[in-house]
Amino acid sequence: MAYEMVSLLRMLIDRDGSDLHLAVENPPVGRVHGHLQYFGEDPLSPDDTERLMKSIASVDNQQELQEVGGSDFGFAFEDIARFRVSIFKQKGFVGLVLRLIPRKILTFDEIGLPKSLQPIITQPRGMILVTGPTGSGKSTSLATMIDWVNTNFDHHIITIEDPVEYYHSHKRSIITQREVGVDVPTFAEALRRALRQDPDIILVGEMRDLETISAAVTAAETGHLVFGTLHTTGAVRTIDRLVDAFPTNQQEQIRTQLAGNLKAIISQNLVPRKSGFGRVAAFEIMITTSAIQNLIRENKSYRITSAIQTGHKYGMNLLDEHLLALFRKGIIKYEDALAKCQMPDDFEANARALAPDGEKIPEAKKVQSAMH
Repeated sequence: MAYEMVSLLRMLIDRDGSDLHLAVENPPVGRVHGHLQYFGEDPLSPDDTERLMKSIASVDNQQELQEVGGSDFGFAFEDIARFRVSIFKQKGFVGLVLRLIPRKILTFDEIGLPKSLQPIITQPRGMILVTGPTGSGKSTSLATMIDWVNTNFDHHIITIEDPVEYYHSHKRSIITQREVGVDVPTFAEALRRALRQDPDIILVGEMRDLETISAAVTAAETGHLVFGTLHTTGAVRTIDRLVDAFPTNQQEQIRTQLAGNLKAIISQNLVPRKSGFGRVAAFEIMITTSAIQNLIRENKSYRITSAIQTGHKYGMNLLDEHLLALFRKGIIKYEDALAKCQMPDDFEANARALAPDGEKIPEAKKVQSAMH
């Protein structure tokens, strides 16, 4: 059978899926509530994936695919939904992955973000980082925070994204959304230009290289509030990743800059619900207190974990603590929590002590730890 992009996208939306995978020699596959499902029986041919790609990709995107082996872009599906699309070559054939971007921007309550973050995201300057693996909901959390500021404050907010995912309308704030590769060549160039555009808040869609990280830190130092994302898990790894991006002779300086400008790190992951319908976000939240500033400055990031554990009164919590709370409430399964936690041995011991009534913790510590 000949698959059509319109029917595949409708199927993904109807099943409340998040991603559509199109690869040669495999039927179309959707990710639904965190699990993969076939959207047909017949495998896709090389002609199928090429035809499906051409039905949504511009001439420029197709040319980039030929020249460098891949291209990313945003794509509006009628007036129903938007998708973030990645087209690429694999084994010489065309492959596609389409990520559904929800039209509705969720509230703090709907996402599970603590409202204790609201005073942090309205500070006049500094840096707030949202981190986590690909597909962990970083863009959704950032959209929620930007929308809350947009609703409540009169700021100029500049977003720099690749591609633009959530479309924001002007509310109390003015929102300028720039797409890398369409409106501006690079993140670093967009950041440099943004400083001349009277911004209050700058959102950097991805801090992927030294030039962008350096420009973002400079923007935070010069009196702007900068939101950024990294593909790291946990506050400690995030700080180490930022410092390690710089040459050795600059690392002491960047530690000092981070200590003075970093306001918070929100690290997150998505876990399947025990019910089998949908996923729930688990967060680690680090608020930069004077004690944490000193740890960053003195290159003692390994001690930040215990500072978060003792910082509940500031609104801090570890990812494993949130996963344990979700498990205790019966929202997620033990196995799913264990797969996402950072310290499996400690998590297993705590889960055994605090398991919900009737919940058995499998004797799988060694296996799970080896897998982790």
